[in-house]
Amino acid sequence: MINIVENLRAVQSEIESSRRKSIAGAPVTLIAVTKNHEVEMMQQAIDAGAQHIGENRIQEAAEKFKILNREVTRHLIGHLQTNKAKQAVRLFDLIHSVDSEHLAEAISGAAYSIGKIQDVLIQVNLAKEETKSGVYEENLPRLIEAVDVLKNIHLRGFMLIAPNYSDVENCRPLFRRMYEIFVAIQKTRQNFDYLSMGMTHDYKIAIEEGANVVRIGTAIFGDRNY
Repeated sequence: MINIVENLRAVQSEIESSRRKSIAGAPVTLIAVTKNHEVEMMQQAIDAGAQHIGENRIQEAAEKFKILNREVTRHLIGHLQTNKAKQAVRLFDLIHSVDSEHLAEAISGAAYSIGKIQDVLIQVNLAKEETKSGVYEENLPRLIEAVDVLKNIHLRGFMLIAPNYSDVENCRPLFRRMYEIFVAIQKTRQNFDYLSMGMTHDYKIAIEEGANVVRIGTAIFGDRNY
């Protein structure tokens, strides 16, 4: 049987250990990824101290949030289709997966309609994996400029999903490069403070290389029930 309280504490301990080795040294935010897990498991994690939860799918999140009955910061970490931007803006505090001008415009328009400034991250695809979303590094400046002109969207940082290498050390150069990009942009902006990198299999290395947000599901909740 999964012991969420013990798992959460173990992950928090590993995060702190990795943070002490980090090139950034900044506090690290843990997002408990609750995709495909029951509401009761989400509630247990929140009651045990999780302050942030992450969901991948709009419809699944909407159904669970109706009955969650907990105060928690809500993150959308999965790919977002433009036709679901209105729902996403109503449901989530931070959207991690902006990867195009068209999507950014849809989010800003949806936020305007309800009088909200929506916090977002730009998802970057440094490895240029065709199976993953995200803007390529060479196109990142243009997307940042496009986001900046939108009045109801606020760019807070970047999100990276590294390839699932058999040797997790192969992720390290990508994490380091993403941190370098993040720091360079951060010097020119205010309230640009989130670098979301690292999941269950690679979060320790991600933190060492500068991540200050990690997205952990399996290590807390066990394998997902697909």
